Amino acid sequence: MKLHYYKETDSLYIDLSLKTSVDSKEISPGVVLDYSEDDQIVGIDIQQASQVVDLSIIEADDIPIKKLSFIQK
Repeated sequence: MKLHYYKETDSLYIDLSLKTSVDSKEISPGVVLDYSEDDQIVGIDIQQASQVVDLSIIEADDIPIKKLSFIQK
């Protein structure tokens, strides 16, 4: 899973899978789910993310993480 924050558009994209997105559905204003060919959710797009999500704190609780990377631009 990868979190991508795009400051210029204030959007947060959460990659849930390496599968390619072939379809999208807006489930609420500014929140779009991306689906793979086999109808699995592969990503979540959140517009106006700074108004919806506290981007200053990210916590992982009881998740079996094998690799953790931070890329700061």
